[in-house]
Amino acid sequence: MNLFPWQKPKDFLNESERASVLEAIRSAEKQTSGEVRVFLESKCRYVDAIDRAQELFMQLQMQQTAERNGVIVYVAVKDRQAAVFGDEGIHQKVGDQYWNDEVTKMLLYFQKGNLGEGLQKCVKAIGEALKFYFPYNSETDKNELPDDIVFGK
Repeated sequence: MNLFPWQKPKDFLNESERASVLEAIRSAEKQTSGEVRVFLESKCRYVDAIDRAQELFMQLQMQQTAERNGVIVYVAVKDRQAAVFGDEGIHQKVGDQYWNDEVTKMLLYFQKGNLGEGLQKCVKAIGEALKFYFPYNSETDKNELPDDIVFGK
């Protein structure tokens, strides 16, 4: 998804990397009622990336999941900033330290030039936490949010 349809998605990821990140999102969501979104843009217009992640979380209406278990992975590629923001349902289970640890791990991949792999590993880890706290139920689960990567400016 591109929030600015007149712009083509930035070439932050090659086709193979995009496919692997999308597969990680879909795979994670098959095991949980939780929802994961990835948002990539060039620059963060806030000092703190978590503030931008929270703003985008609300703009993408991720707070509307039934169990309040949506998670956004945010990266400002050129500014080298990243954040993970989880809705209150999952945040109450894992807390700030979990999100900070996942960002730290993701940034280690980024430092080696592996944006796609870092995103994929982060999404997988978040999926495992969501699976533990919000396991998939075939009778009640539905895909509440799109699984695509969202590209900003």
